[in-house]
Amino acid sequence: MKDFFKYMFATIVGIIITSILLLMLFFGIIGAMVAKTDQTVVVKSNSLLIINLNQEIIDRGSKNPIGSFDFMNFKPVPQLGLNDILKAIDNAAQDENIRGIFIETESIPAGAATLEEIRMALVKFKESGKFIISYSDVYGQKSYYLSSVSDKILLNPEGAIEWVGMRGEIMFFKDALQKLGVEVQIIRHGKFKSAIEPFILDKMSPENREQTLTYMGSIWNHWVNGISKARNISVDELNKLADNLTISNAKSAVKFGLADSLVYKDQVIDMLKELTDTKPEKDINSVSLAQYTKVKPTSKHKGFIKDKIAVVYASGSIITGDGEEGSIASERFGRAIRKARRDSTVKAIVLRINSGGGSALASEVIWREVKLAKGVKPVIVSMGDVAASGGYFIAAPADYILASPTTITGSIGVFGMIPNFKEGMNKKLGITVDVVKTNRNADFGSVFRPLTAEERAVYQLGVEDIYSTFIGHVAEGRNLTVEQVDEIGQGRVWSGVNAMDIKLIDEFGGLQRAIEIAAERAGLENYRISELPEQEDPFEAIIKQLTGGAKANILKNELGENYKYIERVKSIVTNRGIMARIPYDIELY
Repeated sequence: MKDFFKYMFATIVGIIITSILLLMLFFGIIGAMVAKTDQTVVVKSNSLLIINLNQEIIDRGSKNPIGSFDFMNFKPVPQLGLNDILKAIDNAAQDENIRGIFIETESIPAGAATLEEIRMALVKFKESGKFIISYSDVYGQKSYYLSSVSDKILLNPEGAIEWVGMRGEIMFFKDALQKLGVEVQIIRHGKFKSAIEPFILDKMSPENREQTLTYMGSIWNHWVNGISKARNISVDELNKLADNLTISNAKSAVKFGLADSLVYKDQVIDMLKELTDTKPEKDINSVSLAQYTKVKPTSKHKGFIKDKIAVVYASGSIITGDGEEGSIASERFGRAIRKARRDSTVKAIVLRINSGGGSALASEVIWREVKLAKGVKPVIVSMGDVAASGGYFIAAPADYILASPTTITGSIGVFGMIPNFKEGMNKKLGITVDVVKTNRNADFGSVFRPLTAEERAVYQLGVEDIYSTFIGHVAEGRNLTVEQVDEIGQGRVWSGVNAMDIKLIDEFGGLQRAIEIAAERAGLENYRISELPEQEDPFEAIIKQLTGGAKANILKNELGENYKYIERVKSIVTNRGIMARIPYDIELY
């Protein structure tokens, strides 16, 4: 018995020591990853900046080294911030060690407005007199639009350029929900407020099809005009090439002017060696975009700069409470705006919005903070890929609003969605739910029974009240009448070009232009940028990731882009209360 306890104790001590050693080893690996991300990058003379945008691009890069870590393959997945990309391209134009840019990307998992901002940064880069060369085995339409700014577009002899026109795809869940015995009860205002359509229809409504064709056609026309100007091919010709599927192989891409030459990778390398004055037997000095984002740009101003412009990033769904990075939580985000408002060294605020909306209540909380900030200092809004519904709600009070021509915005409308699981639980699973209540309406909003006519009327009253508040805020912020806003509202989605025509935005431009305007309005010549909300400490973020987000990340990495379908089904349960959200998740190809 004595030996048993001795061995048991030794085993427990061994397990504890082993666990501590493994934990120390793990944190050692993480520490090395953090240290590696902070290493200074040295750029050699006659270097080439290599741009490959095959990974996800978010508005603001994360400090968390395992935020997008692939746990299945145990390797980091790079996640570039648009803010860092724009700074890097601007820095490269002034960097004497950078001779030019080489773009090598097949597909770009980014929204149309993000793509537009990077393209405009490349156009500005060319003003420095440096070259841009692009090469790919296959160009998707997004990557081709970006690459069209290049001095030379090179293509593999057996490669291809996708040129067929733009499409938008929407997935509908009505029949699947019926098979599961789930009824989605909808209360909305606005004939175009089609966020709920995937749950109650099996195809697009006429109103939704109309609005989708309008903004999608606007974006496509913008792309075609940009390529027409860059490649000297008429708009009519480009549309004809798409309609007739003329660009069927690499040879046809060169024949009709979409590409300049058909070459293999080794020939591209030889060409780049000539452009960078690299000897044939030597390797080209190069630096990737991810590496170059770590290069500190030469400061245009000397000494300590006190005055700041706060850039407040609002990306993700709008939710109540504190939330985490990747969402626009009313408390966390409200504190960030309040901090910028109260900080005397912050002379202007740029609100960068990339959101399809979310909770109407959370939108109202944030709207109030933006309005208070506007009363103290200039507030400029920069819209990203999407700034619609709740995303437009929080933009409305600003002094000035900028968007890309390809930004998705508007969707001024609200809805409520309550699932009823009674039939599915009863008939499909044999589960019943009984209730005891002290008052007649104590179970109002229960997901285990349908709404009564009285309850539906109360819910509709709440939706109408929020819609009235919404259009009132927009009317006040944009100097329009409530009737004018209602006419362009009704939940309708618009492109940036459309939004300019109906006075929802003031100017076309990206984040850098918004910062310039903020500086002008604040009367600043010398200033520095302060980015808010403050990001979590990397080690704190790691602990959170391990305790809460690791399983989700594994699933995301395994399913890739298909993970979005799981999130949409989950939204049936989580989207409670009145929502100011864009119709579905818009994907353009």
